[in-house]
Amino acid sequence: MKEYNYEFNSLKIKEVRENQSISQTELAKKVNIQKSNLSNYENLKEIIPLKQLDKICNELKTSLDYILGLSNENIFSLKEINNKIVGERLKSLRKDNKLYQETLAKEIGTSKSLICEYEKGIKLISLPYLYTICKKYKISADYLLGKVDEPKYLK
Repeated sequence: MKEYNYEFNSLKIKEVRENQSISQTELAKKVNIQKSNLSNYENLKEIIPLKQLDKICNELKTSLDYILGLSNENIFSLKEINNKIVGERLKSLRKDNKLYQETLAKEIGTSKSLICEYEKGIKLISLPYLYTICKKYKISADYLLGKVDEPKYLK
């Protein structure tokens, strides 16, 4: 199986799951995925789709920022991810940093057309790109994804 090269070196899914005494089998069943997929996600052998990660975070009552290792605070929200809000906040972040779509695309290793689709809410941003943006611009993933309303800047 291919091992993906994330910029981050771990997700805290396993740590949080084990701290709550939930087995992989239990969590996988609750979020409607195969146990093998959950294991691969926990071990960074597969890219976890963002909507799936959100389901896992909701089940574990844990913030995306905490699971991604972006924050030691665990401010949990059950709000749904909304592509339009994600697009608006991504566009606002880009403009606040005086970046063109091409520049942001180059910085995170994707295309201008994909940035455009993200900003229009056509597609949901993928986890590796989200993480890279959050780290580079020190912004909360929970905020960019519309899970919390107040912008939170990371240290």
